[in-house]
Amino acid sequence: MILFKSFKNIFLISELRKKIFFTLGVLIIDRLGTYIPVLGVNVPLLGEYMKQATNLGAFFSYLDTFSGSALGKCTLFALGISPYITASIMMQLLGMSIPSLEQLLKEGEFGRKVINQYTRYLTLGLSIFYSFSYALFLESQGLALTPGWAFRIMFVISLSAGAMFVMWLGEQISLFGIGNGASMIIFAGIVSRFPEHVARTIYSIELGTISSFTALLILFIFILIVACVVFLEKGERKIPVQYARRIMGNKIYGGQSTFIPFKINTAGVMPVIFASALLQIPLSVVAMLSTRFTSLKFLSEAFTVGGALFNSLEFILIIFFTFFYTALIFNPDELADNMKKNGGFIPGIRPGKSTAQFFDYILTRIGLVGALYLATLSIIPNIITPILKMPFYLGGTSLLICVGVALETFSQIEAYLIEHRYEGFLASGKLKNRVAR
Repeated sequence: MILFKSFKNIFLISELRKKIFFTLGVLIIDRLGTYIPVLGVNVPLLGEYMKQATNLGAFFSYLDTFSGSALGKCTLFALGISPYITASIMMQLLGMSIPSLEQLLKEGEFGRKVINQYTRYLTLGLSIFYSFSYALFLESQGLALTPGWAFRIMFVISLSAGAMFVMWLGEQISLFGIGNGASMIIFAGIVSRFPEHVARTIYSIELGTISSFTALLILFIFILIVACVVFLEKGERKIPVQYARRIMGNKIYGGQSTFIPFKINTAGVMPVIFASALLQIPLSVVAMLSTRFTSLKFLSEAFTVGGALFNSLEFILIIFFTFFYTALIFNPDELADNMKKNGGFIPGIRPGKSTAQFFDYILTRIGLVGALYLATLSIIPNIITPILKMPFYLGGTSLLICVGVALETFSQIEAYLIEHRYEGFLASGKLKNRVAR
């Protein structure tokens, strides 16, 4: 009854209702695009190839997870949102190293528009690279019905156009819907495969490939990972702040105590998305080279999805992007200056530079804990998959993205409800955070 009332409150707010329906409509359009096939590909044979336990098959199964089975079916939206995410990462890295781009980032709205336009151009370039590599792979494996340049050009145009349209859909969600558009599209693609995973597990139990105990163990491990993510995502460190009293005319301002909350995972789910997107570049290059040159086949054997090298790179990249993304969204100097201007100070810490150094120290310590937790939970499913002989592939990055995006979306809905003085989305009426001491 309480849950029904919470959902009822959501639809009583017209603005929130429009945003939710708009987001759902865009996601439906995105899912429909994953069923439009690209001409010239032997799709049944491609599906059989991806089921094989080869290195390339595992690689494309990994990419297929983020496209919601669109890559395995070779549909119009096979590339999904991945080229756009990779382009965004590259532009942010370039913005920190190239002075002209760094200056654009400081120019407010105008600079942001220019950077976004450069990101779109780079997305198009990456889409062409990914689709051309995919076309060469299909021809090398005998999966193209009519190999040649006519097939390659048509294939590249189709997949590149689909990737640009998916990018546009993601931007529309960010502007007019709920949540981050790119994250929501990845979330929808991953969740769409859950019924297939359940069906495969049941079928494997019936065939005797895995036992019922193993299936329950797999379910328990994933529930435990989800619980850990939710538990740690709500943890935060509260920094006490005291405001000095100021007398202006006949009124007294300040004098109150408050706090600044720093989450254990300050970067959210974005480091996981960035790491998974960036890993697709070396995986694509290795796959293309190993199919064209047999002498380089050892590269694909060394760099297998879920292998030691892959897990190590994913672990390192998640830690790197956690600190990188935290540095983008938090500026200790600016936060300390704003506090000083408003008469705020941390007890025992001098205002100004000392406060900024204290913030940087806290962010580094908390960020390390958050980075290690994200990286560890992301590679655990990769390790247990071959051990338990799971009948499907659901990497740790996929699971963390699903849980992280769901929590961020619920938080946004919660904020709308609290703003309009309705009870929260959850039965408690509040998404309670824990305090990390």
